[in-house]
Amino acid sequence: MNGLTPPTAGASRAGARLPGARRAQGVAWLVFGAFLIAFPALFTNPTITSIAVFTLIFMTSTTAWNAFSGYSGYLALGHAAFFGTGAYTLAVLTTDLHTPGGYGVFWFVPLGGVVASLAAIPVGLVALRTRRHTFVVITIAIFFIFQLLATNFSFTGSSSGEQTPTPSWSAAGYNDRFYYAALVCLAIALALAVLIRRSRFGLQLLAIRDDEDRAAGLGVRVTRVKLVAFVVSAFSVGMVGAVYAYFLGQIYPQFAFDPLFDLTIALMAFLGGLGTLSGPLLGAMLLEPLQQYFTLQFSAGDVYLIVYGALFLVVILLMPRGIVPAVTDFVATRRVRRSNLAEQVALGQGGTQEVASGPAVADQVQAVPGGA
Repeated sequence: MNGLTPPTAGASRAGARLPGARRAQGVAWLVFGAFLIAFPALFTNPTITSIAVFTLIFMTSTTAWNAFSGYSGYLALGHAAFFGTGAYTLAVLTTDLHTPGGYGVFWFVPLGGVVASLAAIPVGLVALRTRRHTFVVITIAIFFIFQLLATNFSFTGSSSGEQTPTPSWSAAGYNDRFYYAALVCLAIALALAVLIRRSRFGLQLLAIRDDEDRAAGLGVRVTRVKLVAFVVSAFSVGMVGAVYAYFLGQIYPQFAFDPLFDLTIALMAFLGGLGTLSGPLLGAMLLEPLQQYFTLQFSAGDVYLIVYGALFLVVILLMPRGIVPAVTDFVATRRVRRSNLAEQVALGQGGTQEVASGPAVADQVQAVPGGA
C-alpha cells in the first residue's frame, strides 16, 4: 500500500448504500401514502378536511405543472387556463345534462382533464414556438384570453358563473368524498410524473432544459416532446379543476381562471424543489394550509400574499434550489465526510488531526453537488 485511498473504495461504498437508500425512500413514500389515505379518519373536523381538500388540489396542480416546467425548464404561467377549463367542463355539462348530485358527477372529472388537454394542444403549438421570457408572457396572455371568453360566453354563464349539482350526502363525512376524489387525481399526477422522469422521454425533457439546441442536434424532436409534456400536465390540472368546481358548488370566471393560481403553484414548486418529485408536494403542503389559516384567522384573503412574497425572498437567498435539494445536499455532504473519515482511519493516514483537516475531506465535499 502506498498510503493512497483506492479510487474504487468510495464508489463501492456508495454503491452499497444505494439499495438501503432506495428502500428507505420507498418506505417513506408508503408511509406518506398511508397517511394521506387515513387522513379523513384521523382528522374528522370539517374545517381541517376542507383545508385538506384544497391542499390536495394544489399538490396535484403543482406536481402536474412541475412535470412540464420543472423538467423542461419552460416556466409556464398559464396553467390556470386548464384549471378553469376543467372546472367549467364539469359545471356546463352537468347543468346541460341535468345530472343529479351524487357520485355520478365524479365521472365528469376525467372528462374535464381530457377537455383541458385538448385545449392545451393549440395553446402549446403557439406558445412553445418561443422561449424564456417570451414564452412566459404568451402563456399569461393566453390565460387572460380564456378568462375573457368565460366571462363573455353565454354557455358559461358569463360573469354570473355556473352552478354544479348539489350532492344529497349527509353532513357527516361530506368533505371526505371530495378528499378522496382529489387524492385519486394526485395519484394520477404523481404516476405520470414518475413515468416521465424515469423514461427516455423524461431524459429528452431534461436535455431540452440543459441545452435545447444541443438536444435538437442530437436528434431530440424538441417541439413534439415539449408539446406532449405540456398536454400531459394540463390533463391532471384540468381534472383537479373539475373536482374544485364540484366541491365549491358554484364557479365564477375570476376564480376559476385566477392569475394567482399560477403564481402560487410556481412558488410551491420552487419552495419544495423544482424538478423533483417530492418538492412540489412539500411546497403545497406547507403553503396552502398556511394560506387557509391566514384567511380563517384574519378574514383577509390577501394577507397570505405578503407572507408568500417574504417566503419567496427567503428561499431565493438561502435555498435557491428549494428545500428538498438543499436537504439532500446537506445529507450527502455529511455522508461523504463520515465515509472519508472512516476510510482514512482504516488506512492509518496520519492520526486524528490529519483526518479532521486533511485535503481529501474538502475535495470530497466539493465533489458533492451543492456542497459547501
